[in-house]
This record gives sequence, C-alpha cells and structure tokens, in this order.
Amino acid sequence: MKRNIFIISDGTGITADSLANSLLTQFNDIEFEKQTLPYLDSLDKAEALISRINICYEETGNKPLIFLTLINSRIGEYIKTQAKAAVFDLFGTFISPLEKELKTKSSYTVGLTHGVANIESYQHRIEAVDYTLAHDDGIKIRGYEDADIILIGVSRCGKTPSCLYMALQFGILAANYPFTDDDLSDLRLPDVLRPYKSKLFGLSIDPQRLKEIRTERRPNSQYSSADQCRIEIAEVEAMYQREKIPFINTTNFSIEEIATKIMSIAGLTRKI
Repeated sequence: MKRNIFIISDGTGITADSLANSLLTQFNDIEFEKQTLPYLDSLDKAEALISRINICYEETGNKPLIFLTLINSRIGEYIKTQAKAAVFDLFGTFISPLEKELKTKSSYTVGLTHGVANIESYQHRIEAVDYTLAHDDGIKIRGYEDADIILIGVSRCGKTPSCLYMALQFGILAANYPFTDDDLSDLRLPDVLRPYKSKLFGLSIDPQRLKEIRTERRPNSQYSSADQCRIEIAEVEAMYQREKIPFINTTNFSIEEIATKIMSIAGLTRKI
C-alpha cells in the first residue's frame, strides 16, 4: 500500500515534519510519499495546494494524509473543509487544552520554535556549533577545558555527526578525538586526553559495520580490512574498560539516538 503525505506549515515545517515522521514510522507496511510545504501563509497558496491534493485523491482513490502546524486558523479551516484528505491538526490538538489548563491564550506567533525568537538561545547554538567544528577530529586540543563532553573512538564510528547533533539540538560544546595507530599501539589513554578524563565518552561499533563504512571511503586498503577493524575495536573497548570510560556501541542506532543516549549516560542537560 502507498499513501501520499502532505506536511503543511506557515513556518519552516520542521516541527510538523518531525512529528509526522515520528507517527508514520509506526506503520512499516505502508509506503509513504511525503511532501513538506513550508511557509503556506495565504489563502491563495492554500487554494493552489488543495487543487494538488484533490487531484492526488482522484488519481489514487486514497485520501492523502495532511499534517498541519498552522497558526492561521482561517487557512487551517479552509484546508480541513476543502481538501479531500484526512487532516491531522498537530497544533489544534494541543493548543486549546493547553490554553485551558494554563488559563491564558496562546501568542499565535509563527516561527517561535525554529526562528530567532530567543536571541540568547540562538547565539548559544551558533557558539556551540562553532566550537564543535573547531574541535573536530582532534584538529585543536586547546580549548578542551571548555568542552562539555569529548567523544573518543576509532575513525568512522560516528563521533563527528554525534557532536554536531548535540551542538545544534542541545547547545552542547562537544569535541572529538580520533585514535590513531600510534595511540592504539600504546594500548593506553593518550596523554593529551588524560587531564580531561572526566569529560571523555567512548564510541564503539561492530567491526563488520566499521569495515563496510571504511570500504566506502578507502576500498581494498589496510584501513578498511576486517582484521584492522577487529583489532582496533578490541583495543579501544579494552582501554575504555580499563580506564573506566563510559561508552556505547553505535552500530544499530541513529545519530539522534546516539546523541540522546550520550546525553543521558553522561548526565548532560540541554542548554537551548
């Protein structure tokens, strides 16, 4: 079965897209064809969109699913009454009950979640991303004293994307350090990291998955060989255990899951 999805917002559409994706992942037997339509902020735009949606219904015989996060109630009602679709109003579901419970009216302002409404928070996010980029892959050791966390592990185990996600989503100052052949040959924590041991968090990965990732980058090399991957993983995990450094295996987790698990285990709280 295949269903068409329209994700509609008068802002960026990021919130609607995230909520819709979270819900749709629970239905594995259905193929979804999704379109995200941000900044739908006029009735003229809504009318043109409804024509597309209704044509989609006539061609497929199945009602498209619409996920809305619209502040403008007139546009929302127009879509609900005119579109031949199943409409899920993600804001409407929660705003009215919240207004009742909080005994106050919503501001009904577009773009507060992913805009620059809170300058201080936005600036902190920029600073966190700048820090993470400057301290990626062991490029810069100076400044580790400012880090909230330092991810360590072998090459290609997920350090960089996890750091960037934590910086962007949580405002965390995250650095990362890759173990080289010289580091691994010593079978001990590098001296440059020892002063920051309390900030270290290790990543590991199944050797076969590491081989697949490295082969895409450097096929038929020692770097991507099964033996090299197996030895490196065995050595870093032994070091984590010996040095009592917390670590997780990233093999079966998304970047979002890895970052969230790190935050939870390390006891970090979001800053934005």
